[in-house]
Amino acid sequence: MNDFPTSELLVNDDPADARLAHAALRRSEARFRAMSDASPLGVFVSDAQGRCDYSNVAYQKISGRCFEQTLGTTWSMAIHPEDRQRVLAAWHAAARAQEPFHSEVRFLREDGSVVWTRLNAAPLGDGGTAQAHVWTVEDISVRKSLEFVLCAAEEALFEEKERAQVTLNSIGDAVLTTDLLGNVSYLNLVAEAMTGWSREDALGRPLSEVFAIIDGTTRQAAANPAQRAIEEDRSVGLIADCLLVRRDGVESAIEDSAAPIHNRYGQVTGAVIVFHDVSQSRAMTLKMAHLAQHDVLTGLPNRLLMTERLSLAIGLAQRHGKQVALLFLDMDRFKHINDSLGHVVGDELLQSVAGRLVACVRATDTVCRHGGDEFVILLADIDKPQDAAHVAEKLHVASAVPHLVGGHELHVTLSIGISVYPDDGSDANTVMGNADTAMYHAKAGGRNTYRFFTADMNARAARRLLVEGSLRRALKQDEFVLHYQPQIDLVSGAMTGAEALIRWWDPDLGLVYPGDFISIAEECGLIVPIGRWVLREACRQVQAWRDAGLQAVPVAVNIAAVEFRQRDFVEGIATILQETGLASRYLELELTESVLMHNAESSGSVLEALEAMGVSLAVDDFGTGYSSLSYLKRFPIGTLKIDKSFVRDIATDANDATIVSAVIGMGRNLKQRVIAEGVETREQLAFLQTQRCGEGQGFELSYPLSADDFTRLLAGGDDLQPWCRPAGWDQGPVSPCAC
Repeated sequence: MNDFPTSELLVNDDPADARLAHAALRRSEARFRAMSDASPLGVFVSDAQGRCDYSNVAYQKISGRCFEQTLGTTWSMAIHPEDRQRVLAAWHAAARAQEPFHSEVRFLREDGSVVWTRLNAAPLGDGGTAQAHVWTVEDISVRKSLEFVLCAAEEALFEEKERAQVTLNSIGDAVLTTDLLGNVSYLNLVAEAMTGWSREDALGRPLSEVFAIIDGTTRQAAANPAQRAIEEDRSVGLIADCLLVRRDGVESAIEDSAAPIHNRYGQVTGAVIVFHDVSQSRAMTLKMAHLAQHDVLTGLPNRLLMTERLSLAIGLAQRHGKQVALLFLDMDRFKHINDSLGHVVGDELLQSVAGRLVACVRATDTVCRHGGDEFVILLADIDKPQDAAHVAEKLHVASAVPHLVGGHELHVTLSIGISVYPDDGSDANTVMGNADTAMYHAKAGGRNTYRFFTADMNARAARRLLVEGSLRRALKQDEFVLHYQPQIDLVSGAMTGAEALIRWWDPDLGLVYPGDFISIAEECGLIVPIGRWVLREACRQVQAWRDAGLQAVPVAVNIAAVEFRQRDFVEGIATILQETGLASRYLELELTESVLMHNAESSGSVLEALEAMGVSLAVDDFGTGYSSLSYLKRFPIGTLKIDKSFVRDIATDANDATIVSAVIGMGRNLKQRVIAEGVETREQLAFLQTQRCGEGQGFELSYPLSADDFTRLLAGGDDLQPWCRPAGWDQGPVSPCAC
């Protein structure tokens, strides 16, 4: 086997010449072998069948095979199996076209390692069909590694750019960049939409042309934020209230920031501007600010804004020696309208009243809805207090005209309290509080009027606050007690029932009667829990008498209007009866005519439910209401109580005597109990007996008794003041159990 092939051996008959030729050939082969082994390129020589005749050292190193391992193998055996099919296909194609062949392929070494090579092939021989070839193999692993690294870097850079592009186009902010000269170099999609410029049209144009911004207040061109960022080499923001003028002229409020762009050497090469549309948020901020200072229903300034304006007005008045008046208004009996006709009608009525109030004052004055059905009017500059009185009179005239709301003709009046700076206070809170106090006195004075604040009102207001706070404590600490005033049959002298009357044992004030605290309880919302306490305690006490074996009588309990209108009123009565174990026939509820007629339909359903439960019903203060007597046949009323205002003068006033006689006759004909309240003299008692009034209640018959005294009365005790009995009761002391 030859170390190096020869395509032809020179034949010479002269042996000497032949020896010389062979010697020359061996020297040539040795030189070629030396040169080949010194080459960094691998050399692989194949015969016509493609088998290896020769491989140099470089090839052996590259392929990882020694000379003996390569000898006789085909040139493709060293190629990586994954590349072999591709390379052979390319080789055959080049051979058919008689073109040079070269390819970059992987060699798979014997040890399993891979070497990237560049493979070139050229024919050897005489150009016949079957030719030997010489293959050169270059180890390009280093270059390939660099290429892979570069390719990976390029791919990573592309992905990073793509990711940045997608991110910039996905965020809600607009992004725009400029070069060092201030020309636009990039816009994301949001920036295109907000500026009205496409990226293609905007690139290279001056920033001021694409990003046109003006001062929303002065309408002048605003400073270029990118230029400032470049010049000052720091992040900067837009001026406040900045507007972006889109390419088509549409304006939008924006907020933005600009920052310089640096190269790898830290040199500024441009700027980036990030901005977003704040039109909606700015409008929402203004709306929220308005809502924070204005009433939603009427659109009037609210308490917060009124306080600010009052403080400002007081400050100006102090500097200029002027006066400021504050009118505190409350709509009389608005709650009745709101409860009977519903909140929709009530809201429309408030809006109508608000409009009239605004129409009655100057543009420089302020009308505020203070809350609920209360309004406040600030007269920021008056010459004398009488100016405020003139406005109050004007308001009363305006309120006299009925309001047409929801098909209803509604009449409302105003109770107005007036305070004046500096006479009635040196600060906003004091002036406001004193006007509020004066308003309460206007209500107490008969409503539909106005009152100026006076110094003594504060003392009464302070007492009212004291009572309110004490009432809350009294509920928690169980300071209330009930007294029971007997109701007497005026014929037999038998006790037919009793009325539960609340008293308050205050640790500081002593015994407080209802007239001193019930109205305050109604105003501050405590009448409902107090009323529930009275009902529960009365039922508990009657059941306690029955459990003790005493001959208890039914007890009547007064029900306030707000109690009766509670949604769970009937359920509450049933619960109290169930929890105390009292039979319903021992409970009577007293309601006034105005309560019954406030909402006749709903009142009727409640009364029917109470009657079905077995609870008795009485009309208290009969004759003082404003309703039709038709309710006497519509409602299940069992008892009429003649108001004491009629009983007081029956012995001296013919009109009162006639009214009382008529009520007694009507009740008798309707088969209803009639109880005269406030029987305090023998003359009154005698008249009632003459008119055949069924029952009476009052000091002439008995004072209200504590629970202990009433217990002794039921038990037949003789240590109580004897009953004042009607004439003809001369059979001796009446049995307490019969009284």
